[in-house]
Amino acid sequence: MLAGFSQGCAIALHTGLRHAAPLAGIMALSGYLPLAADLAAEAHPANRQVPVFMAHGSADPVVALARGEASRDLLQSMGYPVQWHAYPMQHSVHPREIQDIGVFLQSVLGRDDG
Repeated sequence: MLAGFSQGCAIALHTGLRHAAPLAGIMALSGYLPLAADLAAEAHPANRQVPVFMAHGSADPVVALARGEASRDLLQSMGYPVQWHAYPMQHSVHPREIQDIGVFLQSVLGRDDG
């Protein structure tokens, strides 16, 4: 699992989609996919179906919502399973986002109550 916020989001997306070993998922919070034009040539087959959780603030003044949406659209057009969430916030984390992250983590990591 890779996760990142803002610049960390960019790193998680850039690295995770090119990583040679399968990942359980990628959480991309309040960021975007850098070097998006190169992804088609550089994406590693091991993570072509990696679940991606993307979240962004609708009033983010640091990373414009449109950048996150463009990254989402590109990933979806390439067949990546993206869960997109927008929250009424700026460049931060929303309480509802924390709940949604928990659901995502449980879905991709499973649960061992044993």
